[in-house]
Parts: sequence; C-alpha cells; structure tokens
Amino acid sequence: MSRITCKQCRRLGESLCGREKCAFKKRPFAPGKLDSERKHKSTVSEYGSQLRKKQKVRFSYGVSEKQFGGYVKEAIANKNKDFTPADRLVNSLETRLDNVTYRAGFVGGRPLARQVVVHGHILVNGKRVKSGAHKVNVGDIISIREGSKKNNLFTHLHEKLKTVKTPNWITLDTDKLEAKVIAEPKQKETEATFDLHAILEFYTR
Repeated sequence: MSRITCKQCRRLGESLCGREKCAFKKRPFAPGKLDSERKHKSTVSEYGSQLRKKQKVRFSYGVSEKQFGGYVKEAIANKNKDFTPADRLVNSLETRLDNVTYRAGFVGGRPLARQVVVHGHILVNGKRVKSGAHKVNVGDIISIREGSKKNNLFTHLHEKLKTVKTPNWITLDTDKLEAKVIAEPKQKETEATFDLHAILEFYTR
C-alpha cells in the first residue's frame, strides 16, 4: 500500500503521514470544505467516528482494507483467553515484518520499512523475506542482509541504533544489526491514540 497522503490526514483530522510540512497543519479541515463550513465542526455519527478510528489505524500500519478486515475477524474469532481481541489485533499488526523492521529502528518509518523488505534487504532467521505482511514469531531474529549494509539507507546505522528505544517485546543487538522478538506485543505497547475497542465494535455492528 502506498504511503498515507496529506489529504488523508486532513480527512482523518490529524497528521499521520510523518511529513514535517503536512497539509493538515496548514489546513486542519477535510478536503473540499467551503469557507462557511470550515468555521463549524460537523456532527459525526457513532458509525462515522468508528470508521475514522479504523481508517486511522489502517493507514498508520499501511495495510489494505482486505488485510485489515482479515486481522479484525481473526482477532474476534480467536478464543485464546490469555489475549483480548484488542491484544490479538495488535499482535497481527505489530508482528508484520515491515512493522518489526520499523520498530527495531532499522529505518525511520513503516512505508520505508515496507520498501526495504520488498527489495530484499531484510532477513528473518538468516533467510531473505520479501513480504511486508510476513508474520514474525517469538524467537525470530530480524537482520539486514550483509550485501545491503553498504546501502545508503543503512549508513551510520550502528550509531543511530544506539539512540533507538525499542518496545519491550524486541531486543536489539547494535553490533550485529539484529533484532529479536522475545515476547508477544500487546495493546498497551501501541500508539496510545488508537481506539481499538471502537474498531472492534465497528466490525461487529
């Protein structure tokens, strides 16, 4: 999926694209609004609010509508009592290889992480994987392919990784440029602004 656009940020009501000059910061209203409409916030229905929250998460992780719907249905259907549906949804999103590559600090954003995975720069347990949606499991080691370490994308990465704060479920070896998944990610370790319960309700209406 392509990188989130500033137009989408304006539609969702906040800047999510990561751009310093995001258009939302200059025009904090949805595209196509008339001057008279900009002065008053329109009333959003519960359905509309849940839809917006769902789109916010989907765009942030860069997954398609079909992929996201699949993750939600799987989270709802799974009866594992050790995890809530919200935890299971987080697990599916966070354990994508593109997201783990981003969380490990190898690159500065999920869209770029997806690119480096697709271009074959990333290894899982020593084997090249070119799918950003590949599920990473506990115990898996994520690393940069030896031949890719000279790529400009990874210049001075050793120094950069020393300042990276990884989530509790990932450990980082800055010397080997390796990250290891040591636990299952849960809801409390995602962005605090995500309302996952509203999203689950949206799909069970």
